[in-house]
Amino acid sequence: MSTLLSAALGAVFLAGAAASSSAAELTPLEQRWLGAAFPVLEYARSIALPIDVVVQPRAGPNDVALAMGFKEGRCKLVLSLRDNAAAGQVLDGVPPDAQDELIEAMAAHEIGHCWRYAQGSWHELPAGFVEVGTERAADPALLEASKAMRETRREEGYADLVALAWTQGRHPADYARIHAWLDKVRGYPPVARSGHDTRAWVRLARDGSRFGTAATPFEDALPLWREGLLDED
Repeated sequence: MSTLLSAALGAVFLAGAAASSSAAELTPLEQRWLGAAFPVLEYARSIALPIDVVVQPRAGPNDVALAMGFKEGRCKLVLSLRDNAAAGQVLDGVPPDAQDELIEAMAAHEIGHCWRYAQGSWHELPAGFVEVGTERAADPALLEASKAMRETRREEGYADLVALAWTQGRHPADYARIHAWLDKVRGYPPVARSGHDTRAWVRLARDGSRFGTAATPFEDALPLWREGLLDED
């Protein structure tokens, strides 16, 4: 890993107290993903987002390639590529030379989560929005599960829009391709209105010219996020 990339990432933590010295060496695949994510990570560093990069020495059974977690007031961007046969499925069918911009968009999506967390607005609706209506279920656990899915769906929708706003700002010539890829990824959720059913927002962002009026991708995503909140149900 280059000195420049090392500086941008800051501390790279290996999960697991007993990680061996060999596990501490980044694999070529990890270097490639971090290299593709570099512009996003450098931007996050430049605006002082409280983020660390965690490279797992071994992935868990349900780990995706790239995910965001939170701990003790900091964001943890977790890379889980080792021993993870399913990690690259999101890029299935994409030629290797066309994958870097997609990985960059995925990193921007995760940074969108970090920004929300750092702003203290995680799972909060934007100003002017309130929950209306009443859900009913015999089992209170079902109500809690529904609320959790709704909150997750909204955060995922916002983060998808941040990824697309980032793409429009940094790779406008690739916007249509990346939007089509995201539309395909989100197009067939296992359960409608589940935590990753962000179709309401992805549809609104088909035209990349709807972004570009704000100073940051986080602010740029807000108008479409609000619009999608009106249509999500």
